[in-house]
Amino acid sequence: MTLTSFGPANRIARSPETHPLTWRLRDDGEPVWLDEYQAKDGYAAARKAFADMATDDIVQTVKDAGLKGRGGAGFPTGVKWGLMPKDESMNIRYLLCNADEMEPNTWKDRMLMEQLPHLLIEGMLISARALKTYRGYIFLRGEYTTAAKHLNRAVEEAKAAGLLGKNILGSGFDFELFVHTGAGRYICGEETALINSLEGRRANPRSKPPFPAAVGVWGKPTCVNNVETLCNVPAIIGNGVDWYKAIAREGSEDMGTKLMGFSGKVKNPGLWELPFGVTARELFEDYAGGMRDGFKLKCWQPGGAGTGFLLPEHLDAQMYAGGIAKVGTRMGTGLAMAVDDSVNMVSLLRNMEQFFSRESCGFCTPCRDGLPWSVKLLMAIENGEGQPGDIETLLGLVGFLGPGKTFCAHAPGAVEPLGSAIKYFRPEFEAGIAQAKPGVPPLARPIVIGA
Repeated sequence: MTLTSFGPANRIARSPETHPLTWRLRDDGEPVWLDEYQAKDGYAAARKAFADMATDDIVQTVKDAGLKGRGGAGFPTGVKWGLMPKDESMNIRYLLCNADEMEPNTWKDRMLMEQLPHLLIEGMLISARALKTYRGYIFLRGEYTTAAKHLNRAVEEAKAAGLLGKNILGSGFDFELFVHTGAGRYICGEETALINSLEGRRANPRSKPPFPAAVGVWGKPTCVNNVETLCNVPAIIGNGVDWYKAIAREGSEDMGTKLMGFSGKVKNPGLWELPFGVTARELFEDYAGGMRDGFKLKCWQPGGAGTGFLLPEHLDAQMYAGGIAKVGTRMGTGLAMAVDDSVNMVSLLRNMEQFFSRESCGFCTPCRDGLPWSVKLLMAIENGEGQPGDIETLLGLVGFLGPGKTFCAHAPGAVEPLGSAIKYFRPEFEAGIAQAKPGVPPLARPIVIGA
């Protein structure tokens, strides 16, 4: 898989004006260390924020720019920052970077951390100044060993240069930053489960309210942002609100650029920084090169395994939250997966639901018992042993595990692709339904929950 932001040869070259996240990338894929980063205007935005802007001005600028979370939920970043308490006496507060990138088919944050570690550090430094947080943590997926090595080196470089630690840039502001590698659980992508894990607890989501802005790490005010989100902050501060809002394509309600990609049996799988509002067809055909010879596009997911499947006729949708919502699912992480015509959807969904079932924290009943139930049903259908009524039971689980029915968003994300697969490819599921034995009720087949 190519980790690159290069588009086809006929595309405009990357520049600070059009590719704020990736213009500093090296052609050889090696990390951009401090000297090179500063030679490419690195930390200039941080110096501007410290010298010329009040903390409230930084927050307002990010809010006015319309920056939204890039981890999948898309919550407005400036609004989230505004939830942090104004009380100056609450001087112990934290900034957490959610780098637990375990969404299947998603690898965008990995590229930023491995090749541009100082961009993340600068984004966290400006954010810490705005939020008056004295300590930050990068909660990193444990399998990202290269990212951990590069981030730790970059943190040490920033400390030696006076960009982290005490009295940063002579401002009197102190900020410590630590890289914390997690044990490897998908649920840690949920911000309160991440907080529990950071504290050394079991990674269960917390009840909200109270929200982390009021009661977070060790009971103190805490803000949690995604890697890509924080990496947008320096460009917004350095270039201004009007510039940032003008990057997106006409019709997009989301501002700026987004790291987007395509995986699967496409000719050029990869990762590119593109303006919000490009069509999925442009991403698929012009950047990913379409399907490999001998394969045909059957369906696709727009942003990770927790988003619904779409058909080839949906490729004209614009890649922003509202554009993808118009065709029936979510933008998610923006890294799409192409499913070719050789794939059986029942087998694909069984594999996905096994992953989501295994990664459930087990806290709430619908998720703990419902996801293993869906796996048992899908395994039976896959083996041609499904019973009449099994598809209806699966659709019932999609409803029972939907938004607002479970403690966190894990289960709703898990069943969204299942519901869409049955919607578009029901005959493939029906093909796995065996004839019921005479005298045996359709749903009498035992289902062992959690086995």
